[in-house]
Order: sequence, then structure tokens, then C-alpha cells
Amino acid sequence: MINARADLNQLVPFKYDWAWQKYLDGCANHWMPQEVNMNADIALWKSPDGLSEDERRIVKRNLGFFSTADSLVANNLVLAVYRLITNPECRQYILRQAFEEAIHTHAYQYCIESLGMDEGEIFNMYHEIPSVAKKASWGLKYTRSISDPTFQTGTVETDKEFLRNLIAYYCVLEGIFFYCGFTQILSMGRRNKMTGTAEQFQYILRDESMHLNFGIDVINQIKIENPHLWDAQMKDEATQMILQGTQLEIEYARDTMPRGVLGMNASMMEDYLKFIANRRLTQIGLKEEYPGTTNPFPWMSEIMDLKKEKNFFETRVIEYQTGGALSWD
Repeated sequence: MINARADLNQLVPFKYDWAWQKYLDGCANHWMPQEVNMNADIALWKSPDGLSEDERRIVKRNLGFFSTADSLVANNLVLAVYRLITNPECRQYILRQAFEEAIHTHAYQYCIESLGMDEGEIFNMYHEIPSVAKKASWGLKYTRSISDPTFQTGTVETDKEFLRNLIAYYCVLEGIFFYCGFTQILSMGRRNKMTGTAEQFQYILRDESMHLNFGIDVINQIKIENPHLWDAQMKDEATQMILQGTQLEIEYARDTMPRGVLGMNASMMEDYLKFIANRRLTQIGLKEEYPGTTNPFPWMSEIMDLKKEKNFFETRVIEYQTGGALSWD
């Protein structure tokens, strides 16, 4: 997985069949933002009485954070992770993931443009809104050293630095920082509001679920192959990173939901994020830090788990397969 001396240009025979399968699954899930009809969203957004101020705040904050976050992930993948992973089929999936991050950034831009938002206001939120800026700067902290083109793995210190980056980006940025916003926007869709935006977020969530699962597998494989890296200090660091990320996301939930809205509030979201954090900890072999926490939004699991369904926004039947053949009801 890291520090291999094999020929990186030789794809077969596969060492990790799961990585190739994830690449194939990602290709089968291809979609493009322009396939989603935004007309109902545009009408609702332009209507003075269409959405409450709290609902508008949620839409703006999430488009502001996500438009930056997926760029951060893409840069990390392209400039660092792809270069430092030394397995060809994993690299093949990373190329697919990088393209999906580009589609996600495109989707946010498409929503912002369709709704006629102030692009400067939305795209600058990661500089100007503290709850957004803190999450972005936390992610960047774990990129600085490994995105240096002279950075190389091969020592215990540098291998640990790379492992920290993978945990930061897969377990926290994609595995925690996205979940408050996803839940908020998808809850809107369930209430027949901003259905086009919510449909795009549904597709993005499924992509991100696959990214997360791939990252978890990579992290665990590195641990298996390099058990000396996963010492008590590293376990503690990984736990603290996940706890820090959870706290930042709880702050973001409080900022985006100062009052109850869409059948949820910041307290419920805090429970959900602690439930998610427990999942991330156990997925990489650490103990739960929030015992007894339950999921207040079980419908979120259904959205991620179902492969074929009647779209709950009731715009069309989806098979979440290659996008070129999609048609409207």
C-alpha cells in the first residue's frame, strides 16, 4: 500500500480486489449535475415566502462549505495521496475519486448559479464565516507537509504523517464534516423543498460514502502491513483527531441551526454526529468515545444503503447507474 517497489504501471495481477471493485462501482454510479432539474428550486428560492430565513441560511452555509471542501479533498488526492499510495488498483480508484470531487464542485457551482446567488459571498465563506473557516483550516493543517513535492514516505515519522493525513481526510473531512450539511439538505428534500439541490446532495452522499469506505480500507491495510505505525501514540492521535472534528462539526451545526428547523435542532444533530464519530472510531479499530449514543435520523442510513429505489423527492425513478441514459418521468 505504501513504500512498495513494484512496477506502478502494471495493473494486473491485482493485489487488492476490493479496490478494483470500488473503482468499478464508482464508474457505475456516474452522474452529472445538469441532469437534475432545478426549476422548482429556482421558483422556491425566488419566492419571498418560499423559504424561512433559517432555511435560506442552511442552504447558503452548506453551499459555501461544500464548494470549498471538495476542492480541498481533490487537491489532497491529486497532489499527495495519489503520489504516495504505491498500489496501482488503489491509484485507479483515486483517479475516479478525484473526478468525482470535480463533479461535486461542479454540482455546487451549478446550484449557486441556478439560484442566482452572490458567488463571491458563497465562495468566500471559508474565509469569512468562522464555523466554515475552522473546518477548512483544520483540513489544510494535515495537508501542508505531505503536499510538498519533496515529501516522501519510507521512515516511521513520514509514514505516520501520511497515515494522519488519510485519517484527517477520509475519517474526518469526508466522514464527519459532511454529515451535518447532508442531513440538513436531504431533510429539506424530504419536505418537498429544494428538491433539485437535495437530489444532487443525495448523489454526492452516495459517492462520499464510497470514498469513506475506500479510505477506511486503505487505512486498515496500511495498519496490517505496518503494525509498528499503529502504536499507542498514533491511536491516541487518531482518536483526538476524530474528537476534534466532531466538536468542529457540532459548532457548525449550532451556527447553521440557531433554532429548530426541518424537524431537527442542534442538540439532535450533536447526538447524530457523536453516533457518526463512534462509527469512524470503530471502523479503524478504536474504541467508542460516546457510548450509548443512538442515531436520531435513521432515514439517513436508508438513503446511503438503498441501491435502487423510488427517489423520495418523487421526481423520477432512479437506478443510480450511468447517467447518460437518465430520462424524466
